[in-house]
Amino acid sequence: MPLTTPETSPGRTSQTRRQGHEDSSGRNVGQPSPRSCARLAWLLLLGGLACGCTSLPEYIHNGFKVGPNYGRPPAPVAREWIDAADVRVRSEADDLSKWWTVFNDPVLNSLVCSAYQQNLSLRVAGFRVLEARAQMLIDVGNLLPQTQAMTGSYTRNALSRETANSNFVTSGKRWFSQWQYGFNLSWELDFWGRFRRAVEADAAALDASVENYDDVLVTLLGDVATNYVNLRTLEGRIKYARANVDLQRKTLEIVQGRFKNGLTSELDVDQARSTLEQTEAAIPELEISLRQTSNQLCILLGIPPEELRQRLGPAPIPSAPPQVVVGIPADLLRRRPDVRRAERQAAAQSARIGIAEAEFYPHIAINGTMNYEAEHFKDLFREKAFSGTVGPSFQWNILNYGRLLNNVRLQDATFQELVAAYQNTVLSAQQDVENGLVTFLKAQQRTKSQQSSVDDAAKAVQIALAQYNAGTIDLTRVTLLEQNLVQQQDTLAQAQGEIALGLIQAYRALGGGWQIRTTGCQPGPLPPTADQAPETLPALRPAAPSGPASGTPAQGSAMAAPGTKQVASRSASPSPSGGTVVS
Repeated sequence: MPLTTPETSPGRTSQTRRQGHEDSSGRNVGQPSPRSCARLAWLLLLGGLACGCTSLPEYIHNGFKVGPNYGRPPAPVAREWIDAADVRVRSEADDLSKWWTVFNDPVLNSLVCSAYQQNLSLRVAGFRVLEARAQMLIDVGNLLPQTQAMTGSYTRNALSRETANSNFVTSGKRWFSQWQYGFNLSWELDFWGRFRRAVEADAAALDASVENYDDVLVTLLGDVATNYVNLRTLEGRIKYARANVDLQRKTLEIVQGRFKNGLTSELDVDQARSTLEQTEAAIPELEISLRQTSNQLCILLGIPPEELRQRLGPAPIPSAPPQVVVGIPADLLRRRPDVRRAERQAAAQSARIGIAEAEFYPHIAINGTMNYEAEHFKDLFREKAFSGTVGPSFQWNILNYGRLLNNVRLQDATFQELVAAYQNTVLSAQQDVENGLVTFLKAQQRTKSQQSSVDDAAKAVQIALAQYNAGTIDLTRVTLLEQNLVQQQDTLAQAQGEIALGLIQAYRALGGGWQIRTTGCQPGPLPPTADQAPETLPALRPAAPSGPASGTPAQGSAMAAPGTKQVASRSASPSPSGGTVVS
């Protein structure tokens, strides 16, 4: 669209034509040629580009948009895991979409699926995806005429005859009606890519919201598995504590019998009773933690707190396989949703730099109005009642006192901040995996040694009781051995749970599980307890009809639509730190 200048405005052009004259070829010499108008438009274009931050070659290369085009920033990634040499750590690629199934626990599988279908935090993240999609479509609409308004009115008017210069209206009607009907249009052309950059930013923000949904999903699945393991671990600790209560109660009976027979003093009775009561006092504390863990699990399932253990039934602490599949560190860039979200947020901010730079240039628009006006309604749509205007216009923000330039600097600094945040997220992701791996591997060694310690402690208690009955040792040694057995068995239960927790931490850090939104899952039947028939976990609390939420990602279907994500190719290059920089 040619730029409007005083020399090429419609009124000025008409005057030039009237003053021109025709030469021998019949051409009007005073009328500027189309080539001259084109040259002038290009001069204004070059002048506008010279006033901004984008050169003409860059403007053309960017698809006739000002501002930088986005490129994925590099990220520091290690070549291999610290424990890569351990035979239990497998570096080959594997499907981690349902990593919780490695525990072979049907209760855990059912809990995971129920949480995916019912968790409210996940629904919140799903609605945020819909918000981001709607915002993008709003900005897509700005590519078309921004103002398209139909107007209409009727007024009954009266003119005062007592105002100054009222003699000019004495000859006309004092009372009259006015009917008006019209249509207004204003279309700011996306000459500098301002609206296209906004759509670009919104598309990246939509991708980031999808990645945020996936990140919430990964966190949810990890939290469900972690709380389930903690619940089973606490059950195991309580079981050990109650077994020791029974053992110490029998010891107390033995001591009381010896006291009645005059073979020992009352001191031994009080000491045995104190040891028993100390062990009994530890059980309520464990039961408090058990109830709190059960309540947290209910919230993750999207149901009110209730006695969930009656539904789950008894089960041992989940046993983890001896090996873990982790792939290579570079896989985190494509697998972890929080890493991808941080990268998409940087991409969205990069586009906002172009939006800010577009303010350096004139806003070129086409405006038009079409009106029908008449005193009587019957005359409203006659040809003589028509009036209208159409023509280009521009608005150029000048003398802005550095506001536009500093806004560009602000957007660029925000972009650099998000790039640094993305790189830090990559580093944190590797730290999470390493922490999970070392916990999983070392907990296996700890559990093995702790099991031997428990076996030896239990054997020592039996020998000590026999020797106490024979009168060869005093009760103090028996008490110390029993207290040690209580502590060792409690530690063993925690060590067994730590193996599963370490594996869960590793799989969560690897970003596995978000694929469930594309594959879906159905809760399996729970194992029946002694007084109930099998049932599936959703029967705990029927989810309320969600209405619009049925189309959210929480239902597994609407996430297909935000599939605007593009997996860019990745290239690796050595980093000065000895790792690998992946871009």
